[in-house]
Amino acid sequence: MQCERLIKQIKGWYTHVSNETMAPARMVSFIKKHAAECEICLDDPDLQEEIEKITELVLPESKIPKAVRMRQEQEELEKRAAENEDPEGDKVEPAAETDESDEADEADEADEEDSSKPDPAN
Repeated sequence: MQCERLIKQIKGWYTHVSNETMAPARMVSFIKKHAAECEICLDDPDLQEEIEKITELVLPESKIPKAVRMRQEQEELEKRAAENEDPEGDKVEPAAETDESDEADEADEADEEDSSKPDPAN
């Protein structure tokens, strides 16, 4: 971030957000508005990436626009898919996880249900 004015404003806005006297979404909108109008910010090639990082930091997940969340989820899926490929380019399937304790719990519950019912032979 090259614009000293924006840096100073962000620090002040973040103080307001921390004190809960400003909504995080409003802070992000102020940052974006400044960036769109400031000559220094318009020439800063890394500013948009830095704004995204600040947005992730201050905005709760539920307040991030759905389109942004979907893009982030897609990027995460692509990243995981790339990690699951072996060096030869073949996909490596993650091992299926089976939880035997769940199966045992279900069997115990079935036994309890059977024992709580009256015996039709009596």
